[in-house]
Amino acid sequence: MFPRERVALLIDGPNFHNSFKALNITIDYSKLLEYFSQNATLVRAYYYTALREDNEYNSLRPLIDWLDYNGYKVVTKPTKEFVDPEGIRRVKGNMDIEIAVDALEITPFVDRIYLFSGDGDFRSLVEVVQRRGKQVTVVSTLASRPPMLADELRRQADAFIDVARIADSIKKDRDPTVPQVVRAA
Repeated sequence: MFPRERVALLIDGPNFHNSFKALNITIDYSKLLEYFSQNATLVRAYYYTALREDNEYNSLRPLIDWLDYNGYKVVTKPTKEFVDPEGIRRVKGNMDIEIAVDALEITPFVDRIYLFSGDGDFRSLVEVVQRRGKQVTVVSTLASRPPMLADELRRQADAFIDVARIADSIKKDRDPTVPQVVRAA
């Protein structure tokens, strides 16, 4: 009997959200854990996102709370607001460093990392993890227009899973209590 592969999921929340939004699907995060645990031992599932820290309602808060109670290690930090040179107010919340640090810290304890991002900035991180003898699978999509995956990241990864290919296994089922709109022919 062969030992099960030990894996970690590192989900770049905003990037992954844009991937499945471009495909017009809604992810069921319970199914996502089940899917990646079927044939492997899931060591850790991380979800990264920046949050506005004001008193206004944040639509991400219910998802973050649910993930935190249901098997995910949620990593957040406050967004930063600034005015760009054109005088436009911008909000920034990059989590790349947090993802890189956690990837390098968990590398000794896993055989494979699934990186849920298409951001080309992670190419160097993938290369370092590979030099440490670990496999890296990138999960993103090429099915959207434009594609959500940087070519340099896909080339560096050991494998690539297109969200469109696994959508039926990880998407939310239609809620039977919500009436469906039927269009007349």
